Amino acid sequence: MSTPKIDAVVIGRNEGKRLLACLASLKGQVRHLIYVDSGSDDGSVAAAREMGATVVELDISQPFTAARARNAGLAMLSDDCSLVQLVDGDCIVDPDWFSRAISFLQANPNVAVVCGRRRERFPDASVYNRLCDQEWDTPLGEAKACGGDALMYLAPLRQAGGYREDLIAGEEPELCLRLRMAGWQIWRLDAEMTLHDAQMLHFAQWWTRTRRAGYAFAEGATLHGAPPERHWVAETRRALLWGMGLPFAIALSSLVTSWALVALLIYPAQLLRLSRRLGWETAIFSLLGKTPEALGALDYHWHRILGRKRGLIEYKS
Repeated sequence: MSTPKIDAVVIGRNEGKRLLACLASLKGQVRHLIYVDSGSDDGSVAAAREMGATVVELDISQPFTAARARNAGLAMLSDDCSLVQLVDGDCIVDPDWFSRAISFLQANPNVAVVCGRRRERFPDASVYNRLCDQEWDTPLGEAKACGGDALMYLAPLRQAGGYREDLIAGEEPELCLRLRMAGWQIWRLDAEMTLHDAQMLHFAQWWTRTRRAGYAFAEGATLHGAPPERHWVAETRRALLWGMGLPFAIALSSLVTSWALVALLIYPAQLLRLSRRLGWETAIFSLLGKTPEALGALDYHWHRILGRKRGLIEYKS
């Protein structure tokens, strides 16, 4: 079987040394290396060109989204490209990833997207990095979605219309949903794929990132919440229930009777239940995170009512 032609699309903004490490990990592994820059002012564009990448600079007069950046990179690929590796600029690709992924794809013609293990490069730098590392540890096998890093067949990706550019988050699950509706499969392999550098060291960063997730949940549920997919409906409901509904109901009922404060015990009970499955640290942040998720969901619906599109919610400076 002939070796497929593989190109790579890397996206980034002010990733600095992380971008250089990302590009270096792809050199010699792919045929063409495309870097799409979203308004960097740290020399990323010049540095990427020096490393031999074809650079696409997005028009700064239009809103930036990761989806828009990826589509701009995909548009640069020639028709003879078979596979494209999508990578975030803060990630390093494992040297053995391509051989493992290509072997699987060649043996499974119904698979359009394959991803592997994404791990945090510095999980012990902060509790927030460690939470990211746990977040990447998703089940193996056939999956509903991939993350930002994935190896995809270009033809079905283009047939699906690429990424939806108006989404400020959650663009990969939305694309994978459309690919699955077209009959394709998404798989996660037990293979090292990328090392990610979240550089998330402060509570405010974690809060902002979690609020962005809530925004994506609400928008995804609005777009594809109907059966059979029910895309992110449960996630949105949990965020609104635990992060907004229950606190509001308890506060309101406490104005009528002091016994309503007993209802606050539902939170320790939920924390205990989650800790048995996730451990105490993850359980605490999982429950605490329902508040920023709920705020993100409300943010989406508020902008939707006003008929406005929201700008990026960024947790990195």
